[in-house]
Amino acid sequence: MKLPVIKHLTQFIEDNDEDYIVETIETLEALTEVSSLKDEELDVIGELISNMYGAIEVNKMIKEGKPQKDALNSFMKRVMGAIDS
Repeated sequence: MKLPVIKHLTQFIEDNDEDYIVETIETLEALTEVSSLKDEELDVIGELISNMYGAIEVNKMIKEGKPQKDALNSFMKRVMGAIDS
């Protein structure tokens, strides 16, 4: 996951609507079923999906009243904690 990408997507959600991200995730998930995709391509799609889910989580925290910076930091700490476990 890349914090700058999540931040950008969070801004996109704020400017537009979360539904665009949800529909894009659904589209990308459907693409992963294409049997001719290479592992590298699947990795890129997976990274995009992860960043989009991250942006949705950060957006949820912002809606709950957390400032964007705090929401981003909190999310990344949670992700890093999960990786370290």
